[in-house]
Amino acid sequence: MLEVLNPATEELVATVPAATAQDVDAAVARATSAQVKWAATAPADRARLLRRFAVTVDEHLEELAQLEVREAGHLIGNARWEAGNVRDLLDFAAGGVERLNGRQIPVPGGLNVTILEPLGVVGVIAPWNFPMPIAAWGTAPALAAGNAVILKPAETTPLTALRLAELALEAGLPEGLFQVLPGVGGVAGNALVEHPGVAKIVFTGSTGVGKQIMAKCADRVKRVTLELGGKSPNIVFADADVEAAALATPMSYLDNSGQDCCARTRILVQRSVYDRFLEIVRPAIESIVVGDPSDEKTQMGPLISRSQLERVRSYVAAGTGIHGTAPEGPGFWFPPTLVTDAAPTSPVATEEVFGPVAVVLPFDDEADAIRLANATEYGLSGSIWTRDVGRALRVSGAVQAGNLSVNSHSSVRYWTPFGGYKQSGFGRELGPDALAAFTETKNVFISTESTSPESTEA
Repeated sequence: MLEVLNPATEELVATVPAATAQDVDAAVARATSAQVKWAATAPADRARLLRRFAVTVDEHLEELAQLEVREAGHLIGNARWEAGNVRDLLDFAAGGVERLNGRQIPVPGGLNVTILEPLGVVGVIAPWNFPMPIAAWGTAPALAAGNAVILKPAETTPLTALRLAELALEAGLPEGLFQVLPGVGGVAGNALVEHPGVAKIVFTGSTGVGKQIMAKCADRVKRVTLELGGKSPNIVFADADVEAAALATPMSYLDNSGQDCCARTRILVQRSVYDRFLEIVRPAIESIVVGDPSDEKTQMGPLISRSQLERVRSYVAAGTGIHGTAPEGPGFWFPPTLVTDAAPTSPVATEEVFGPVAVVLPFDDEADAIRLANATEYGLSGSIWTRDVGRALRVSGAVQAGNLSVNSHSSVRYWTPFGGYKQSGFGRELGPDALAAFTETKNVFISTESTSPESTEA
């Protein structure tokens, strides 16, 4: 059994049976049968059912949000956005069902067309930091492209995923088409990755586990999309609106208690405005309200688990930098922290902490900023603060990351592609091409040359 704890109170929320390898076998069999019928369903009807699923999610938005608060410790406002994002992703994917077009390619002697066909059964392995939206990143386009989906949520956050599966059936999706199998990664997750009946794996999680999944998929020539870790830079140039950049900094890495692959945890500030930046950012960090996630006034909640709390503590020496406050007593609490005396090569400056901790480092010029920004094995996201459009374009071209924002900390929009460079993974999710990532391209050539007897004699 999996025990789901409330991260803010450490109280038991629910116990959920953990799936076995045999459960995965049975789920794949059901999914395979359902997928054949789903792929044969008229595109307009598939789109209609996905939109109905979106409407059903919207009707249960508050229920899903409250469930996310209890199982993941997310702020209630964030949880409502996450449930709304599932709805929006289903709507967006539904719009692509009837636009999943192949091409007609000019060739001599005939007509050549390409056809995009579904892969079959897709396995989605979702993380605990954003259980609902990231599960939908893979699920919505895979279903829209004609596939069946088996979703394995994280061990600590299975409840919203299970509820979404119930809502899918309520909306009219066929039995077996979208299944949720909570379980331990080494058992259920491993069985899903290794199963010959699963055509593709979509994984979001740590780089270490991603490498293991990639190796197992390679052995089976199985398609895989990996969205892994991050250590994203927040580059503040002297010509920027320094006050705006400083005031935007706390929530660029404290949102979701820092448990975000896109968190701007390496803050790079040009030396000439470094002191001024710290003067502005210090009270902003110290005033962050940390507490009950269900309280609308709370700005930061708890970490997901005790093991995650201990991991974060191991990176931060007592007394260094700028600290906010956090509740005492039950719950997995850690205060907002900005480390001001870290060496650029120290673990806290180069490794993914995955908590409310960032480092601030000075730089001298544009070349120095780019060097520091790229001095990590990760390349997922980042921000550039400047009033100089030319500089914004130069630095955007030089920073090795898949998602960059200028004078903003936005990383994820369901309308645009999302994915990483280097050890932040590969493949792209979201955006206009999301459905195509769950298809196989078939090429068909039709000869137009005559095969009649008259033509042969001539």
